[in-house]
Amino acid sequence: MPIRIDSDLPARAILEEENVFVMDKERACTQDIRPLRIAILNLMPNKLDTELHLLRSLSNTPLQLDITFLQTESYIPTHVPESHLEKFYNYFSEIRDKKFDGMIITGAPVELKEFEDVDYWKEVADIMEWSKSHVTSTLHICWAAQAGLYYHYGIKKHILDKKVSGVYAHYPLHNKLPIVRGFDDKFYVPHSRNTGVDGDAIRQNKELIIAAESNETGPYIILNQNGSQIFVTGHPEYDVMSLHLEYVRDLKRGLNPEIPKNYYKDNDPQKGPVKSWRCHANAMYYNWLNYYVYQVTPYEL
Repeated sequence: MPIRIDSDLPARAILEEENVFVMDKERACTQDIRPLRIAILNLMPNKLDTELHLLRSLSNTPLQLDITFLQTESYIPTHVPESHLEKFYNYFSEIRDKKFDGMIITGAPVELKEFEDVDYWKEVADIMEWSKSHVTSTLHICWAAQAGLYYHYGIKKHILDKKVSGVYAHYPLHNKLPIVRGFDDKFYVPHSRNTGVDGDAIRQNKELIIAAESNETGPYIILNQNGSQIFVTGHPEYDVMSLHLEYVRDLKRGLNPEIPKNYYKDNDPQKGPVKSWRCHANAMYYNWLNYYVYQVTPYEL
């Protein structure tokens, strides 16, 4: 799939090295097709890594995507050069009059705070409200999934007895739902979080469907009846080294973290991680783009 991104975006060189087809906007303009317009509200601290992870995940369909990265105005990130944000990111106020085919809202390292105590909560809530009328389908990842379930449906999160960290087995519950089309009866997903969602409250809400879940980590893919709001509680976009880097970071902080479950070969960090989730991650993003964005969105936005 050709991804339309700025020719100077650092992720571009890495994607090209991985043989992912990326296209600059000058070349894209010569093609007589309308690309899907995808906004990404990137709330993760290391924005460059998240850009790469998401662009890699979106690279497995024949659809052409035009990516717009968004940042918050109410909170200034400290883990990314200001020049990078100025060059490659937009504020919500700059695009709020536009419409998009799809949007992704990422996770954020604020899960232990109450939603209303997060510095940029009001802005994120405004964006989620705006998405209902300006975006065909919005995909919420990890913390954003919890935030979206809370904002749209009043479903609260809760603090877990211990952190969920590792790669866990999951099962599709509705094989005919397009979001899990092509999934195996058992598939794996990375998780890294201290909070969870209320599965019983989700099941009691007639507007929501749990499409896949885990016996260990709970509901994984939740969506509303028309697929305009989709909530993914894990990190399917994670790079093979993401959990390792988090584990090493927490070791250096003296947090005595548990070894990520089902992640390292023979459960030994010295032997390195085993990649076991990419095929299903790619299938999920493909299904979202094809069935909930491309097949539904109007040609004229």
